[in-house]
Amino acid sequence: MKNQLQEHSIGIPVSCQYDKPSPPNGSGAIIPMRIGLKFSETVKGKLSLGARILQLGGVKRVFRQNFGVREGEKLLKVSPCYLSTTAGPIAGLLFISTQRVAFYSERSIKFSSPNGELVRIHYKVSIPLRKIKRANQSENVKKPSQKYMEIVTVDNFDFWFMGFLNYQKAFSYLQQAISQVHNPV
Repeated sequence: MKNQLQEHSIGIPVSCQYDKPSPPNGSGAIIPMRIGLKFSETVKGKLSLGARILQLGGVKRVFRQNFGVREGEKLLKVSPCYLSTTAGPIAGLLFISTQRVAFYSERSIKFSSPNGELVRIHYKVSIPLRKIKRANQSENVKKPSQKYMEIVTVDNFDFWFMGFLNYQKAFSYLQQAISQVHNPV
């Protein structure tokens, strides 16, 4: 069962689109989006994520522990960013490897289990590179410095990432990884 799950996108896409991409706000126009509730909460989250990375022995081990590593898979780039969801942006790490793009939230999220209990889990997304149709760049029309990255899968789900420390570098690594899978040498 675990191998079957690794073959598919895992996570909840922002939207399923059939004609044209929709920005993180879903309105058709990209407008400013508040990423964090409060600056103090953002700092607290970053510190807890940093502590977790140190406890586990680095970002490579965080990736390996939470997503497993397939034979021949190499981690290319790790970028702190936010994943846009219908409930709002979620802070975490975007992992770009030679076989997939994965996201791991910096904080756990509460939800109700089928038996009614409140459960806390980290939000995870794993998209095999061969399931990615395209990656698009976008920016906030009012603040061009705010860049967004959209990943559209072959089954027309899209995932939006934002708030990168080095957007251009992350997007470049993503394009490189996708092209190596779709156009092997």
